[in-house]
Amino acid sequence: MEFSIKSAAPEKLRTDCLLVGIYEGRKLTDLAKSLDVVSEKAISAVLKSGDMEGKTGSTVLLRQLAGVSASRVMLVGLGKADEASLKSLRNSFRAAIKALPAGVESIATDFAGLGIKKTTLQQAASALAEVALDATYKVNAVKEKSVEPHALTEVLLLAEKEHHAAVTEGVSQGSSLGQGVALAKDLGNLPPNICTPSYLGKQAEKLAKEYGFKVEVLDQAAIEKLNMGSFLGVTRGSDEPPRFIVLQHLHGKKSQKPVVLVGKGITFDTGGISLKPGADMDEMKYDMCGAASVLGVFKALGELKLPLNVVGLIPTCENMPSGRATKPGDVLTSMSGQTIEVLNTDAEGRLILCDALTYAERFEPAAVIDIATLTGACVIALGHHVSGLFANNDALAKALLAAGEQANDRAWQMPLWDDYQGQLDSNFADIANIGGRAAGSITAACFLSRFAKKYDWAHLDIAGTAWKSGKDKGGTGRPVPLLVTYLLEQAAK
Repeated sequence: MEFSIKSAAPEKLRTDCLLVGIYEGRKLTDLAKSLDVVSEKAISAVLKSGDMEGKTGSTVLLRQLAGVSASRVMLVGLGKADEASLKSLRNSFRAAIKALPAGVESIATDFAGLGIKKTTLQQAASALAEVALDATYKVNAVKEKSVEPHALTEVLLLAEKEHHAAVTEGVSQGSSLGQGVALAKDLGNLPPNICTPSYLGKQAEKLAKEYGFKVEVLDQAAIEKLNMGSFLGVTRGSDEPPRFIVLQHLHGKKSQKPVVLVGKGITFDTGGISLKPGADMDEMKYDMCGAASVLGVFKALGELKLPLNVVGLIPTCENMPSGRATKPGDVLTSMSGQTIEVLNTDAEGRLILCDALTYAERFEPAAVIDIATLTGACVIALGHHVSGLFANNDALAKALLAAGEQANDRAWQMPLWDDYQGQLDSNFADIANIGGRAAGSITAACFLSRFAKKYDWAHLDIAGTAWKSGKDKGGTGRPVPLLVTYLLEQAAK
């Protein structure tokens, strides 16, 4: 997607489609007013006919408007003017792109400069660029014929000359974020016989080569040397070799402590010996979306060249049943030395993450954030709208919640009180890997907290937000927007 910024008379723009905002109550924006004049009240006539009320996301397409050079003009409902927000702008712009005729290759709009309260030009431009990439995303399906890319390839944002710098910076951020989201979606959507642990390792090496990251992809022998007995316990039932990926973006000062992102990378989860039901098991290819989001964030970091030190850790393997697989009742010894009684092999994500959290200690991090499709209990609690957030530091939790609000990729903080820790008691090991059905997402976070005591830590449970089921089945790329926005804030300090 090519983005450009320009100051020009809108009626003279030669573009396939000019997007013009209309507020609810048939109120014209400045661009709509100017085009209404040159078109001899053609827009007012449409509004008087009742074809457009201005409700958020509604659209009306006009062709060959008198006095206007653009091939088409699309009236786009923006909702109530006094309630306009970055979220409503995103929704209206997305609806407009989705409503474009198939042949439209270029669009132009003044949406970045609509003057939304509590929103800077840079934030608006960033949101528009991100939405343009997201709305034109095509699933990377494995078919005989390659998937045709979306026709739209050019987006022109109209802005006063004195605002070009802010809009340009916003577009750069939004475009980078959008590319990260697209990579996370692509990886999540790939079938598990292609997107294996080795494949994820190669993708990390590819990113490192493209953007100059430091990278290590550890094989099973190297993982054994680290004594990651909990991680290795999950891999036993699979013929696919595990990988432990370490990516480093080191653009901050040498003295700057890094932010460490840890992504769960189960490339297929059968549940192991505690086998899952067969219905919808295909969706367990998405159990690596934590890993995909870390790689997506690194894609954005590479584009943005943020002056920040960020480390990405990805433990990745399959969880399969076999004669060699870990059994309920087995006791594993983690890298930290703590022993774990495995009561359910389908609670495997925490078993690979705990060793990665111990490995993170060597970086003396400013903060560690793990991202995991961890529990169905989180989906029951929060549905598919927000991610679950747990943290041992309130300032870190608040920063992540704020980033989610700004990025339209929200999270909701859940309790991490000691009251729940007793559910993980075991007669045969230091800790059990499950704490019963009650408060399942909380006890999962409590389990991880036992391995994250030496630094500020947050856990994002994305089981309800990382992918969609049904006719729109596919990865969402979440929480790449939340994480990139958080890192942008850290870089700005």
